[in-house]
Amino acid sequence: MISDGMAQVLRSLRHGGNGTTAVACVEVLEVDGVAVSLLAGDAQEVEPLWHSPGVAAHFEELQFTLGVGPGPDAALTGAVVLAPDLNRVRDDRWPGLPAEAQKIGVGGACCFPLGLGAIRLGVLSVVTSRPSSTMPEQRYADALALGAALTGMLLEGDERGRAPSGTVMEPPGELHRAVVHQATGMVSVQLGVPLAEALLRLRAFAFSRDLPLGDVAGDVVARRLRFNDDMDGPQSGGGRKG
Repeated sequence: MISDGMAQVLRSLRHGGNGTTAVACVEVLEVDGVAVSLLAGDAQEVEPLWHSPGVAAHFEELQFTLGVGPGPDAALTGAVVLAPDLNRVRDDRWPGLPAEAQKIGVGGACCFPLGLGAIRLGVLSVVTSRPSSTMPEQRYADALALGAALTGMLLEGDERGRAPSGTVMEPPGELHRAVVHQATGMVSVQLGVPLAEALLRLRAFAFSRDLPLGDVAGDVVARRLRFNDDMDGPQSGGGRKG
């Protein structure tokens, strides 16, 4: 059974106000961050829709940079992925993620797919700063209910899967990560490699220099950064941004 607080959140979903909704979800679930992402484009990449302030956005960006994590797994399999203690995840499951997550203040993450049957629409991610052995039953029930409600709103949308305009699930008019796809194509040409390998090169460069993938992609598109066949890319100063 869902809590009274979550029932109130569900009643408010259709009134828009992404930031307000995200904060309310954090308070009801008693966690440190909540994020919702949609699957977009032919490659079905995870595209951010809304998130609570703080660690949720950083964790989403980290998963996108590394290309691994409970969010991508939930999107790919359509199954709930629970990792309430990232330190207990085996090393080969999400290479590099637990240690990097700890740096940004994330100790645990549980991700709930948005979809129905074979239909994959997106992911609801719930993150906490403190790791725990299990996800509390009430939090799990509330998160499941929230995911089901968000899925329902998307399925009620038009033929492209877009929720009705003005609702909290209305997708952005412009994809935030389109620049990554553009940069991937450019690196593919520069190195003469398939797109999949070009994206891996971008991710490796971003991770090795502690930079968000979106920032590296932006530099490639702006021609401030060019990849060659001897290395992942030229030296770049600075550290993780945002």
